[in-house]
Amino acid sequence: MTQSHRSGVVAVVVTYQPTLEVLEQLLDALVPQVTSVVVVDNGSHSDLAAWNSERGIRGVELLRLGENRGIADAQNVGIQWARNRGAEFVLLMDQDSIPAPDMVEKLISTISERSSPAAAGPRYLDERQDNPPPFIRVRGLRLERCACSTEESVVPVDYLIASGCLIPMSVLDKVGGMRNDLFIDYVDIEWGLRARRHGFQSYGVCSAHMQHSLGENPIKFFSKNIPLHSPLRHYYHFRNALLLYKEPWVPLNWKLVDGWRLCLKYVFYSLFAKPCMAHWRMMTLGVWHGLAGKTGKLVRGAS
Repeated sequence: MTQSHRSGVVAVVVTYQPTLEVLEQLLDALVPQVTSVVVVDNGSHSDLAAWNSERGIRGVELLRLGENRGIADAQNVGIQWARNRGAEFVLLMDQDSIPAPDMVEKLISTISERSSPAAAGPRYLDERQDNPPPFIRVRGLRLERCACSTEESVVPVDYLIASGCLIPMSVLDKVGGMRNDLFIDYVDIEWGLRARRHGFQSYGVCSAHMQHSLGENPIKFFSKNIPLHSPLRHYYHFRNALLLYKEPWVPLNWKLVDGWRLCLKYVFYSLFAKPCMAHWRMMTLGVWHGLAGKTGKLVRGAS
């Protein structure tokens, strides 16, 4: 990547109990593509400061939050760190994603060629899933799964997964940061929909590639691999979906389409996700808390 492309791009990597070998691969792939990297750690047990110091790679800063404050809060801390250093773009990354060598360059190129871009994100591959997953958008009362027709295709979408998402700082200044009270799950969806409300458009970039691990080992259902998360993640997924549906500014058609998918997930994971009772219990608690308007980190024993 040329220096002009690299200028002003700060990568924000959020970590929580990371696998250090994978994190090292991520940083090795990321550092040459950006101006600097800030790792925001959500209270991991391992001594990341000592580990990072031993590696000796320049351009990587570590911010330790001391506790798990959620992905949204950690992203906002990293975004503010980037803003204070005059970053033109913020690249959000998960700890288990590996960008292709030209990923950032492809994303910047897309943003520079579009009017009112909210963000640009790569096509990702997960070796355990049906690849490559399509980009998603809602049109009317239909969910469109947009596969890349060509390598150079650019797909307008409602939202992007956070990992690999390149956002201009000027957009963050207008739209705002991530919604802290969601803690985790639906954070990227809420921000993408909010950016659209402000007149910005997100884009999926087919020529930008990234390896990414989505959730735990998938459920094999007939010929498909269905993504699976832990019962706790299902709590946040269902709670935050309900919180988002209650927002008056979210389009009604989007609520209906996503709500129908949420119902299907509730039935499917209650029947096929092991242990079924644990998943059912946490999804049901999430629905209850979403209806009750509870936000933030789940306090064990809460009801």
